[in-house]
Amino acid sequence: MNTMSDILLEIKDLHASVEDKEILRGINLTVRTGETHAIMGPNGAGKSTLSAVLAGKSQFTVTSGSVTFLGRDLLAMSPEERAWAGIFLSFQYPVEIPGVSINNFMKAALNQKRKAAGLPELKGAEFLKIMKEKMAAVKMDPAFAKRAMNVGFSGGEKKRCEIFQMAALEPVLSILDETDSGLDVDALKIVSDGVNALKTPSTSSIVITHYRRLLEYIVPDVVHVLKAGRIIRTGGAEIVDFIENNGYEAL
Repeated sequence: MNTMSDILLEIKDLHASVEDKEILRGINLTVRTGETHAIMGPNGAGKSTLSAVLAGKSQFTVTSGSVTFLGRDLLAMSPEERAWAGIFLSFQYPVEIPGVSINNFMKAALNQKRKAAGLPELKGAEFLKIMKEKMAAVKMDPAFAKRAMNVGFSGGEKKRCEIFQMAALEPVLSILDETDSGLDVDALKIVSDGVNALKTPSTSSIVITHYRRLLEYIVPDVVHVLKAGRIIRTGGAEIVDFIENNGYEAL
């Protein structure tokens, strides 16, 4: 039986705008530990805005509503505090960071998270052990660790690198914002395998996508349809099949 203590993320009547244009018009959503939620919807529905608000991107203004994460007021936390608390956002278009190797980027990220938790910095051997284990878990070539973050990477390599980051940071809640965008079938399977391998009873995911194909690999427990800034339908896999056959306009 689900209890209040199972609740990881709770969104109540969330409204948000960008440049005075309202995008989210009253989102209500509850994510419990161990659950995978899929959010589907047409272009302009507000899917990426929702992920950006949860991650704390400054260009979006929350005008009303509340979001709690592990019992804390998420909206009062800085983007860094949200990451340290266990939220990970996988971007639709991962950015390139010239001059910063994956090794250095991940060492800084892991040590910042440990500092926030009151833990000492990782020693060199400890860090390299984590890198080796997590790269192996997502089948990432260890040679990539010395390369600049995402520079010269293919779309599939960038997404695999993000899943590696997720594996290393061990977030409580992973938000995958259209992570299937631009991926071929092989790359999609690699990313999905990585996400599935990282799933545990104490962690949860929100998978944002336009299409059914990602959800054939990452099977959601709950499916939501977001349209014009509101969740208009919630259910199971039958919703995915309905959209595939009839489109969003039929909802």
